[in-house]
Amino acid sequence: MKNKKVLFLTQAAMIAALYVVLTFIANAFGLASGVIQIRLSEALTVLPFFTPAAVPGLYVGCLLANLLTGGCLLDILIGSLATLIGALGARALRKWKWLVPLPNIVANTIIVPFVLTVGYGFEDAWWYLMLTVGIGEIISGGILGMFLLFVFKKHVTRLPDFQ
Repeated sequence: MKNKKVLFLTQAAMIAALYVVLTFIANAFGLASGVIQIRLSEALTVLPFFTPAAVPGLYVGCLLANLLTGGCLLDILIGSLATLIGALGARALRKWKWLVPLPNIVANTIIVPFVLTVGYGFEDAWWYLMLTVGIGEIISGGILGMFLLFVFKKHVTRLPDFQ
């Protein structure tokens, strides 16, 4: 593609849309939010390994997903910020593929329990929420994300203009 800005925006928009759709699928099974959450969309947090467009794509996708699934304002703003921090960290660690999912796992494990405690009133459950959110992030971002990373890496030559 000749116009890099159009490519960047297209990739970011597709990633955002995919994040929203996968969150809706997880939400249909009651796994997209709450104390125990395993968002399938969090597997996409490894995409900054392939393209910088994934950073805004993941942030906007998470923001829209939190908004459309009925999240509180704190969840929409701060919860999405956790994904942005994770995406920026993943992009920074792209030279070490095994570390790519780590920033998102850490950011969400620390920030989302705060959101659940303050935004949803799960008082006195901080450590429990860190445990449940952390396990969910390890499953979705760590295990599923690394699976996605290796599948994409194997076929990256067939993906158009991933940088």
